[in-house]
Amino acid sequence: MDGRYQDYIRQNKNKIGISVIILIFLIALGITVLSRIHMNPLIVPSNKKVYVAGDGSGDFNCNGTDDQMEINQALIYVAKNPPFTTVHLRGPNTYVISNTIFIGNNTVLEGDPTAVIKLENGANWPAGKPMITGMNSAGIHGVTIKGFEIYGNHDNNEDKKKGDGYYNMIRFHYSKDIQVHDMYMHDGHGDGLRVRNSSNIQFYNNKVYKLGHDGFYAIECENVSAWNNCITCRTDSGLRARDSNHIKFHDNMIDSFYNWSAGSSGIQIEKSKNKVNDVEVYNNTIHDTYGPGIWLIGYGKPYLKVDAKNIHIYNNTLYSTGKNPNIDWVGGIVTSGFYDTLIENNVFDGVYHAAIIHMYPKSVDYNIDLSPKGVGYTTIVRNNIIVNTQKRKKDPDGTGYGVINYLPETHTFMLENNLLYNNMAGRYKNADSKTDLYLDPLFVDRKNHDYRLTPNVQREQKTAIREFLRCEIQKIRTIIT
Repeated sequence: MDGRYQDYIRQNKNKIGISVIILIFLIALGITVLSRIHMNPLIVPSNKKVYVAGDGSGDFNCNGTDDQMEINQALIYVAKNPPFTTVHLRGPNTYVISNTIFIGNNTVLEGDPTAVIKLENGANWPAGKPMITGMNSAGIHGVTIKGFEIYGNHDNNEDKKKGDGYYNMIRFHYSKDIQVHDMYMHDGHGDGLRVRNSSNIQFYNNKVYKLGHDGFYAIECENVSAWNNCITCRTDSGLRARDSNHIKFHDNMIDSFYNWSAGSSGIQIEKSKNKVNDVEVYNNTIHDTYGPGIWLIGYGKPYLKVDAKNIHIYNNTLYSTGKNPNIDWVGGIVTSGFYDTLIENNVFDGVYHAAIIHMYPKSVDYNIDLSPKGVGYTTIVRNNIIVNTQKRKKDPDGTGYGVINYLPETHTFMLENNLLYNNMAGRYKNADSKTDLYLDPLFVDRKNHDYRLTPNVQREQKTAIREFLRCEIQKIRTIIT
């Protein structure tokens, strides 16, 4: 029997080989068909990316209506298949959405610079419904959104008010390890990126233009960084952190346009209930803002000193900030309610009201008491250049100083080695210094905002210091004799 079987194999080995090949081919074909049926219409990519397009070249293809459906299908596939990491939006194409895009854990949503996600005309979404958010309302992690454009289509959705929570572009709650970078976000009703109760958030290399609220808003978050962003404010702040800690806002360019009759601070740091005692704001250029350049405010129930301190604001350039003619809390840096704030090595040129001010708004639109409840708040101001301060547009009397303290019973300035020059009303109001200098800083090119100092300024500063010391020595001699 064994001999017959071996003879049969020898005589029919070619037929058997062909049959095996056909069987393998059919199995492979079946797997492919089942894959197509399962992923409809996805063709499995080889580089761990799923492509969405509008010209038929993608794994999912959109037609310009309800395009969030195909984008969400691609994101669902990536979420369910761990080897895949990325959904890529091909451009040039405008993806019009009528509902929210949902992204899952450990996912990259990226696109060509010519790929645009656009809110449809007349969307009529309820407040709080974002354009992009997480699949799980309890929070997600490991998400990157980068490289494409989000168009908020404000002018075709004017039935909704700016700043009331409509059409926030990206929103995450209870999430961690989030990156949003190299995006162009513009013409919206709400925030660019809004995160709450989250940690390890990075927002960088973005261009943000004419949004209806904050460019980036972190609420009750930890470990938040924003850098290298170019932000033009329309309604509220460029960068904002409320009750958040371990914050670094640096190397950003922030401005707003006066003729929009809107806008608040360039950078805003708030403390109302949580600990805020590790914040750095540095190397930013902030100019022509409608509200303060930087607004630092603590309010709410009484709190411990250790819960509102260690705010370091340094190496920033602020010019022409505080243009709003309808509010009084404008200036370079407006602050209240924080202990031992250190403001150093900044340049203030031509700001309205004063370069640095202790004050808080007596009333604002949201009708919250913003007064600090404690005492002993101290702000250390040293090695800054403060020049050409202008009078406030609203109630200009008594404004135009270098430094103003409207809260002398609870707040104190410590002024050390600042350089002041040509401030419209003078040097200080309810503050004083024995170590500041008063001379022209001799900028390289003030007109074009080149605030480097010419070599001569060092010589003149040394001369002024020697003259100051000579006068102090003479006073001591007079007292002794």
